[in-house]
Amino acid sequence: MRDEVFRIQGAVFDVNKFMGAGFLEAVYQECLAIEFVSRGIPFAALPTLRIHYRDSELKQVYVPDFVCYGSVLVEIKAVRALAPEHRAQLLNYLRATDLRVGLLVNFGSSPKAEIERFVV
Repeated sequence: MRDEVFRIQGAVFDVNKFMGAGFLEAVYQECLAIEFVSRGIPFAALPTLRIHYRDSELKQVYVPDFVCYGSVLVEIKAVRALAPEHRAQLLNYLRATDLRVGLLVNFGSSPKAEIERFVV
């Protein structure tokens, strides 16, 4: 898992190096998808993650930016600084799924992207 996370982080830093700060999240999401393809990183963009309550599947779903390697959730932000609600969002995504590793990526911090790794 460590190698996969390292490869994802490298893609994030290359997108940040080329694009810099100041774009919308959707722009970084599209750039990161292109970078993942060029690096051979398997991913699903904007996958629908089902949520369960007890034995019932809810109508509500989570839609993170990426799930890479089928096991690493990647959530993108483009804000000046990450806030507790951003971390809570990622942790909720992980708790509501079978995924255990998440990367919270902020392209809005300058001069380089900020990445926080979560394991549940």
